[in-house]
Amino acid sequence: MDMVVTFPGGKRVDAQYKGNTIKTDQSPKGGGEGSAPTPFDLFISSIGTCAGIFVLSFLQERNISYEDAKIILRTERNAENHMIEKIHIDINLNNDFPEKYKNAVKSAADLCSVKKHLIKPPAFAINVNIG
Repeated sequence: MDMVVTFPGGKRVDAQYKGNTIKTDQSPKGGGEGSAPTPFDLFISSIGTCAGIFVLSFLQERNISYEDAKIILRTERNAENHMIEKIHIDINLNNDFPEKYKNAVKSAADLCSVKKHLIKPPAFAINVNIG
């Protein structure tokens, strides 16, 4: 299925994909209104939510409470090029989480396909079509 990217005005860029509209905007510092996440914010969010769905499924399949569970992502950037060098994914679980599943839930988060695509990235082919 194709994704269609449109430009609704200002610094907003939207993507229509699988029946959903994903809205982005730049921060006021970047010339936008800050009305939606930036594309880079969505990139980082996709890593967290991808790990999150695997953790949630792990907990649900074992009937383990996830009421107060959460995942926190922290990034470390290179001081020279400002690129992210490391992403920390902290899985915070309830006090009654069974210790025997600690490594297994970590492995579940590691199944994230977004992360896997970063490890082995796809090739890009950019074309310009006029008319």
